[in-house]
Amino acid sequence: MPKPKVVLAYSGGLDTSVILKWLSEKGFDVIAFCANVGQHEEDFEAVKAKAVSCGAIKCVVSDLRAEFVTDYVFEAVKCNAIYESRYLLGTSIARPCIAKEMIRIATEEGATHVAHGATGKGNDQVRFEMCAQALSPTISTIAPWRDAEFIESFKGRKDLLAYCTKHSIPVDAKPKANYSIDENLFHTSYESGMLEDENCPPDESMFKMTVSPKAAPEEGTKIKIEFVKGVPTKITNLSDGTVKTDPLELFLYCNKIAGDNGVGRIDICENRFVGIKSRGVYETPGGTLLREAHLDLEGVCMDREVKRITETLAGEFARLCYNGFWFAPEMDLIRNSIDFSQRDVEGEVTIELYKGNVTILGRKSPKSLYNADLASMDIEGGGEAFDYNPADAQGFIRINSVRLKTYAALRAKFD
Repeated sequence: MPKPKVVLAYSGGLDTSVILKWLSEKGFDVIAFCANVGQHEEDFEAVKAKAVSCGAIKCVVSDLRAEFVTDYVFEAVKCNAIYESRYLLGTSIARPCIAKEMIRIATEEGATHVAHGATGKGNDQVRFEMCAQALSPTISTIAPWRDAEFIESFKGRKDLLAYCTKHSIPVDAKPKANYSIDENLFHTSYESGMLEDENCPPDESMFKMTVSPKAAPEEGTKIKIEFVKGVPTKITNLSDGTVKTDPLELFLYCNKIAGDNGVGRIDICENRFVGIKSRGVYETPGGTLLREAHLDLEGVCMDREVKRITETLAGEFARLCYNGFWFAPEMDLIRNSIDFSQRDVEGEVTIELYKGNVTILGRKSPKSLYNADLASMDIEGGGEAFDYNPADAQGFIRINSVRLKTYAALRAKFD
């Protein structure tokens, strides 16, 4: 009787290495899956070797970086996605990319289960499993940190390390940081440990993608970013002439120049989907830069009412992405609507990066709705192209104030 197969989302860390061995002991053929979404300085060959030494029948490492940028990160850029007005969704938006590949491997390998090492208090358990169910309705998920037997056996790090010693699982000799890290090319996040004290400031030494604004260069970096249909297509460093057009290279360069200038750090408390408030410290240099540039270009290219509606859609996009509904029909509706709204978002934005700031210096578009004559305070009408009479504003104001007068009359009567 062949053993059932399970695809485990594997990082090579303590938790997933223990889970891999535990699943093997439970009678599964374990296929370890590691997604390369741009983790910093990760040795994927070492991860593969460790997975096999822990009992995996094979380890698949998939380079998803280009797909992650074009199909996920740039989707967020197009709609200016931001969760609770602050979080740029760095962890959230990587999960559907990883889950999609995990299901592809499970289907290819004939696996009946997928597994992950997400905790029972976080958002990732929801994101992985909702995406998996949407992509493969018959797949079963094993979540050890919700399994009573697993939890009873492993009450803390001490038990995990003892299990590693018993089964000769190699453990990183470096001291464990007093916080947890999740990283990809879009961002790095830090939480738990000392950061669970919401009043404890983050350690400067922990940051990987950005320098402190205080330590950033004394001279700013000037750049130009070009967009077509809301998607960044070219970046030019006006200070040294560097040009990037490949999507992955472009985004990585955005990370570098923004990070070098101290752009993209935040420290927040957010609301998890499971109902718990969580404190997180994030650095998202390239994402912060592209969002500011894209927002500015929309200002000249996008109709006022379309902009108002897309702001609502952006909030829904962020909520759905954060909560794990990337592959839901409502997300398809939003993404298609955003694509339509971006038809004329084309042009370039000139920016200066300086000590944590993203300062817009100018913008230009062949599809601009901005008209200098119409906007000018020195021209009475709308110029030669527009019939605009300032006297018409009197009736416009009068009509728009009718409901305000009606409401004021009601309040005067009853207050």
